[in-house]
Formats: sequence, C-alpha cells, structure tokens
Amino acid sequence: MIFPCAAALLVSLLVTAALSRYRGRFALLDHPNARSLHAGARPRSGGLGILAGFVSGVALSGFWPALVGTSGTVAVALLLVAAVSFADDVKHRPAWLRLTAHLAAAAVLAWGGGYALADLKLLPGLTLPAPQMLLLILSVLLIAWLINLYNFMDGMDGLAGGMAVIGFGTFALLGLYAHADVFGFSALLVSLSAAGFLVFNFPPARIFMGDAGSGSLGFLVAFFILWADRFGIFPLWLGLMVFSPFLVDATWTVIRRALQGKKPWQAHREHFYQRLVGRGWSHRRATLWAYILMLKCSLFAVVAICFTASGVQGLLLGWLALTYLSLITYVNAIERKPVST
Repeated sequence: MIFPCAAALLVSLLVTAALSRYRGRFALLDHPNARSLHAGARPRSGGLGILAGFVSGVALSGFWPALVGTSGTVAVALLLVAAVSFADDVKHRPAWLRLTAHLAAAAVLAWGGGYALADLKLLPGLTLPAPQMLLLILSVLLIAWLINLYNFMDGMDGLAGGMAVIGFGTFALLGLYAHADVFGFSALLVSLSAAGFLVFNFPPARIFMGDAGSGSLGFLVAFFILWADRFGIFPLWLGLMVFSPFLVDATWTVIRRALQGKKPWQAHREHFYQRLVGRGWSHRRATLWAYILMLKCSLFAVVAICFTASGVQGLLLGWLALTYLSLITYVNAIERKPVST
C-alpha cells in the first residue's frame, strides 16, 4: 500500500498546486459573498485535486472492485454528486437541481448498492429494529444530509480539508483495528488526498475545494459510515461521532435559523466558526481550535472501539455532549459582549 498512498498524496499535491496558480480562461474563482470569510477571489477547483488523488490511489491499490460496487453503483453515485457539484462551481445551479441529484445519488448508493442501514445503532448498547422501507428512506436522507452539511461547513480556510484528513484518518485506524483492510486503506487514501489539498488550503488559503470537493467528501463520509455499519466494522453512532464537529454545527445552525424564521439554505454567517471569526478570531485560530475538537472526537471514537462496554462508550458520548453544550454556551456568551474597538 506504500505506492497507492504515495500516489494519492502526490497527485493531490501536484494537481492542487497547479490549480492554485492557474488564472487562465477556464479558471474557477470564488468571489466573496454573504457567507464568505475571505476578502479576495480564490480558485475554487481544489476538489479536483482531492478526487484526482483518491482515484489515483484507488487505481493502484486494486481496491476499486470493492469501492465501485459489484454493479458500479458507488462510482455512479459519486460521479453524479461530483458532476452536479462541479457544474455548480462553474455556474450556480438551482437548489432543487442539486438536491434532486443528491437524493438520486443517495438512492443509487442505498438501494442500488445495498448500503442501506440494516437497523438503527443510535447509541452504545441500543439497537432499534425498523421496517426495511423506513431504513432505506432514513439512509437516503442521511446520505443527502451529509453531502449538504459538508458543503455548508466548507466556509473557512483549512476547515473542511482538516476534517477530511482527521476524520478519514480515524476511519482508517478503526478499519485496520477491525481487520477490515480494504475499508481501512481506502479511508487512508481519502485522508491523504485531502492532506495534499490542505497544504494549499491551510490559512491563509491559496485555493478552496469548491462544491466538487465538499459534495464529494460529504458523499464519501456517508458511504464509509454506511459501509462500516452494514458490514460490522463499527456501528453507525461511532461513525457519526467522528464527524460530529460538522454534524452538530450544521444541524444546530439549520434548526436555529428555522426557529428564527430564516431560510436555512440561504447564504449566511451563522455557523459556530463564522460567528467566532465575526467576533475577532483569526482564521488560523478558529481552524486550529476546530482541529482540537476534531481530534478529541477521533480520540473518543478510538477509545470507544477499544472498550466495548456500553457504559464506557456511553460515558464518552456524555463527555462529548458536554463539550458541545460548552461550545454553544461560549459562542452565545461572547456574542453578547460588545466588540472591542
């Protein structure tokens, strides 16, 4: 696996480096908008570097039969998400079109690929059986939500790329611990591909991943979580724990905006990281603290898989919930303070 891993990292580095410097006729530039935290135009094609690295690593690894699915459903679903996302990078597409494509890709993966949930492992020691049709619907909605929330959270230098490096790196450790080598090394390829991009995206960013990158990574998060749950590598709740920094922020923000009578899908600056930057935090400071939270979630996941007792696992989830309650309280508190001038 040395050569596939090296290829994933190197190809991602080279492609992202080239795209970060390209200012020709076909350059895709991200201009500041209502949800942006950057001041000047940046290329938003870095997701192509991530995808190029991942595809290169998979091609050399020989894992592609497992990853594309016996009937190619996984590859088809990923291609659909990447295509509609890249089209949106080129020229903004209606929300209904993107959501339709996301739901179609989710249905291809869950129904066509057989990656729907077999039951609901929501908490340690708690597994809820449910009708197959309900599980299929929940799986489709979960996939579509993860695709979109990753896009929502891609709004600050180094944030989405760092979550991919840490999250998929953790999936790699969990997979190898469970002796699921194909799963583990495949997750490692995603992590390394994201790392190649992150070199150019860490604050101050020279390139953004764009929707092609965030949408594809969100799809891969859903795919790996369902893959792990379906084949007993680790349960659903553990996979969600690893990516809970994005899940909690995006879900909490959508609910908060909906309760305030705002349209959740409209551009805004109300995610935790945006609110912190709005109160004077630098991009680098906010990103590094986000990494600490991500690493804490990953550490809890690794400890939880080592201690199979539901009591220990439940305690870890309790500590994590306390962490998020503290974060929400802190952000609300600093927003009530006047901005120093």
